[in-house]
Amino acid sequence: MQSDYSKIIDPVKLDRLAEIAVKVGLGLKMGQDLVLTASLSALPLVRRIAEQAYKAGAGLITPIFSDEELTLSRFHHAYEMSFDRAADWLYEGMAKAYTSGAARLAVVSDNPLLLAGQDQAKVARLNKAMSIAYQPALEKIAGFYINWNIISYPTSAWASLVFPDLSIVEATRALAEVIFTASRVNNDDPITAWANHNWQLKKRSTWLNNERFSALHFSGPGTNLTIGLADDHEWQGGASVSRNGVICNPNIPTEEVFTAPHAYRVEGHVRSTKPLSHQGTLIDGIFVKFENGQIVEAHADKGEVVLNELLDTDKGARHLGEVALVPHSSPISASGLLFYNTLFDENAACHIALGQCYSKCFHNGESLRDEEILVRGGNKSLIHIDWMIGSGNIDIDGIKADGSRVFVFRKGEWAI
Repeated sequence: MQSDYSKIIDPVKLDRLAEIAVKVGLGLKMGQDLVLTASLSALPLVRRIAEQAYKAGAGLITPIFSDEELTLSRFHHAYEMSFDRAADWLYEGMAKAYTSGAARLAVVSDNPLLLAGQDQAKVARLNKAMSIAYQPALEKIAGFYINWNIISYPTSAWASLVFPDLSIVEATRALAEVIFTASRVNNDDPITAWANHNWQLKKRSTWLNNERFSALHFSGPGTNLTIGLADDHEWQGGASVSRNGVICNPNIPTEEVFTAPHAYRVEGHVRSTKPLSHQGTLIDGIFVKFENGQIVEAHADKGEVVLNELLDTDKGARHLGEVALVPHSSPISASGLLFYNTLFDENAACHIALGQCYSKCFHNGESLRDEEILVRGGNKSLIHIDWMIGSGNIDIDGIKADGSRVFVFRKGEWAI
């Protein structure tokens, strides 16, 4: 089995990906514990991550695995009330580990459309139950109390969606190469490559912070949207310092700079430019209308039931927690591929996120209490779900407090 696997995915590049996950993604410190979540299908990468983490001085690595067949078995055989339950005890335990100083790493590899053929009402109920149960752990992650990272592994089911015209073997090999390229491991010194990339993202976020825009205006086909920015907001991008003092890159790959919108200062309408793959359901053709920061109208060509269930998760689910800027020429966008995976697709286009904001997107956010973040316009919710609104046809203006405008994006590219 190992021999067959090694013929499909370059083992040297996979080792580099594991090293990047530990040294750049997590910045793992000597003696630090690690909670690692992944699908069983990602075991080859998980084993390499564990090796790299222990070499870096990890204390204890605790892997938590999922399995697609077990997930489907629930939908095929479980009794009705099962879909209103989630393992809250597990996420409380993860939150306890984070409180004690553990880092968190998630490997994304599942079939993005695993649940597309299942009862969408049950999918929506399960998503809500998971969101509620996950809250203790999410608070530690969204509040950036710990160093954390998300990285991807190519599986045949996912690869066949991205490359439907190739054989399973060729599709898996092709997806692996795309992941390696986007993750900057396709060279002999990926750590230096990441240092250079982080510097470029820092230049963008510094310019935006110096401009002190009070709002951003997005315009283009199907879109006329003004996003007010939270008071004392701060733009972030690339490497960040978590509250435990560790420098990490939460997302690999990443091409975005992002900040916190004001939860009650969003007006207008917007149409998605790429499908959103959420918990095994494809939500496509999203159109929403905002009034006073709240989504008051929402439609989707596909997955509308799941979209509206998400919006009804809690009060904050109809408000924004993030706005992110990504040029249309980003490497992931330039690939011309739809990944059905938010980690990749969000780095191909400007995007917004429903729900929870990040405390690090505020000046001195690490010292602010939850109430202080809310006063500044930050949003609180059980969910944080990114979806794409950028393209080569989108213009963005930065609006200052006096009403003056500055070009930020023109035709999907930075105007500065």
